Amino acid sequence: MQYRALGRSGLMVSVLTMGTMTFGGKGGFAAVGSTDVPEARRQVDMCLDHGINLIDTADVYSEGVSEEIVGEVLNGRRDQVLVATKVRMSMGPGPNDAGLSRHHVIAGCEASLRRLGTDHIDLYQVHEWDGVTPLEETLEALDLLVSSGKVRYVGASNYTGWQLLKALGVADVNRLPRFVSEQIYYSLQARDAEYELLPAAVDQGLGVLVWSPLAGGLLSGKYRRGATPAAGARQLTDWDEPPVYDQEKLYNTVDVLVEVGEAHGVSAAQVALAWLLGRPAVTSVIVGARTTEQLTDNLAAADLVLSIEERRRLDEVSAVPLLYPYWHQAKTARDRLSPADLTLLGPYL
Repeated sequence: MQYRALGRSGLMVSVLTMGTMTFGGKGGFAAVGSTDVPEARRQVDMCLDHGINLIDTADVYSEGVSEEIVGEVLNGRRDQVLVATKVRMSMGPGPNDAGLSRHHVIAGCEASLRRLGTDHIDLYQVHEWDGVTPLEETLEALDLLVSSGKVRYVGASNYTGWQLLKALGVADVNRLPRFVSEQIYYSLQARDAEYELLPAAVDQGLGVLVWSPLAGGLLSGKYRRGATPAAGARQLTDWDEPPVYDQEKLYNTVDVLVEVGEAHGVSAAQVALAWLLGRPAVTSVIVGARTTEQLTDNLAAADLVLSIEERRRLDEVSAVPLLYPYWHQAKTARDRLSPADLTLLGPYL
């Protein structure tokens, strides 16, 4: 297992992170998975044996059950692993049971600590943008949690580029905790993050944690042109993440994934994960699985090395179009582009 620094922090995290959205199976999350405690223990054991040192969860996953399961299976070995969780989503019927107010951030952290059975959270992430609460209020609440020792590092998730940079600016001006990482959706199915979020990470020294790297299973190789997915597949349920806007492009991408995988004697899923691990700014890819067999396959991606030609084929079949002002900058600003700019524009020059 390789380890990379999480942004500009001194925290070293494994290039694969264990995701736990499948733990619990309560409410709408049953469409993702329903891993119980014994199976969760087996999966955590496997991840630790492979050198994974970061487990990611969230308070909203199965209405807190995911955190409870994580806490139970880590009982007695909490110090062997880093734990990341999140706050922002609705955790009750009241008007203050969601958002990033000082009230909800602090109450959410206290509740997560109880469910996790721990005295601190290694990486506490705001799960989604809150356009109502002032950023100063949210960051001051995070500052209180950090100064009290209940939180070690803070991160953001699902922010746009301007929202992320505004938050970092507010933190710098007010000397409040700066996000060390962003957790984002990024995969060969949708490379939208390359427009703003990856350049922002390079420019601002942020770590990047990637969620749903297999696009909810769409890149596993099971979804092929003219084929019917197996019963129980997530895409056959009401779970609609991620949306698919170009079905033919998806099928073309999966075709290349399967061909590259066959050349290496591995699954399409492993190829998709290995591609991500070679992308600019990516620190760690979050892998979760319904079964031990799926997890075993995903873990092997850490050892897969793709050739330059294989990466070129995957890049081309999944490429995003240059929107404005990127196409204009590629034509007229190519003499003065930064490393952050080149994460997107480099291949077009």
